[in-house]
Amino acid sequence: MTINYEYDGVTASDTLEAFTEEKLKPVFERYEFVIRADVFFKTENTTSDESGKICSIRLSAPGPRLFAEASHENFQRSVSETVDELLKQLKKRKAQMKTH
Repeated sequence: MTINYEYDGVTASDTLEAFTEEKLKPVFERYEFVIRADVFFKTENTTSDESGKICSIRLSAPGPRLFAEASHENFQRSVSETVDELLKQLKKRKAQMKTH
């Protein structure tokens, strides 16, 4: 399980990395074909209080790379939503792999 973190305009945080790793653990356990995750954190100036903290995750797996992104008022919600979206994509990918 390899996770690479990149921060764009955000201070690196061990607690944020630990939270993200905990959220990604089921992805690596359930889908053994996932090799690596690249996690990107950035902030965006918005007029809304409910967005601006963006988390993007790119997974390396057989076939095209999987990518999801979410923007909320804090990084924890963004990470949670992004991982949920990736789990949906992985479920579809695994179903496609079984049919071949």
